[in-house]
Amino acid sequence: MPNNILLKRLQAVEYLRGLDDETLGKIASGARWKVFAADAVVFWEGDSESNLYYLQYGLLKVLKASPDGREQVLRHISAGEIFNEVGVLAKRPNPATAVALEESGVWLIPRQSIEEVLLENPKMALQIIESMADKFIDLISLAADLSLKSVKARFAKLLLEQAEGDLIERGSWATPTEMASRLGTVPDVLSRVIRELTKAGIIEMNKHHFRILDREQLKQQAMIQGK
Repeated sequence: MPNNILLKRLQAVEYLRGLDDETLGKIASGARWKVFAADAVVFWEGDSESNLYYLQYGLLKVLKASPDGREQVLRHISAGEIFNEVGVLAKRPNPATAVALEESGVWLIPRQSIEEVLLENPKMALQIIESMADKFIDLISLAADLSLKSVKARFAKLLLEQAEGDLIERGSWATPTEMASRLGTVPDVLSRVIRELTKAGIIEMNKHHFRILDREQLKQQAMIQGK
């Protein structure tokens, strides 16, 4: 797959805005293309990874895992996103594991290519810092939700965030196991929450989607504190 495809994709990346095609070409020139099957590990927590990644298609999850195998999903990465800034820019082992939720095509961009462009374009460095700060704020919000909100409140908030109109498509991230990992709980507890919200007439669910029936009640549930 020619790297001019990556060049066109990079033009749409927010924190690369303002860079000319020649500079973007330097970033793309050394990139390698790799396809990960569903459930394949893109990188492990603790790996010393020297690549920045661009997800061209597919869906990934970034997670922390406990010794007993329980997962906490930190974020999902969708097509068009760049990730692993910490591994590349901080030159530290990866703080989390990235796994493909479905077949995913990824560009691996060498650290050297990024460093050369950063030295020539200080504005890009500031834009990357802003992007990383946004992700840090998201992690603070996640930590607060896990500590202060009930599973029902976290699930209600997730539905409101993911809804297009009143529908939430049940893609690869919306299986009971994946949603439980994202919400910091287990599938049995999540199933009980879904039954309660369904019985109350707030949502309905089938194989393909969730539907919000009472948005105001769902918003109220999303504000509930405590375990």
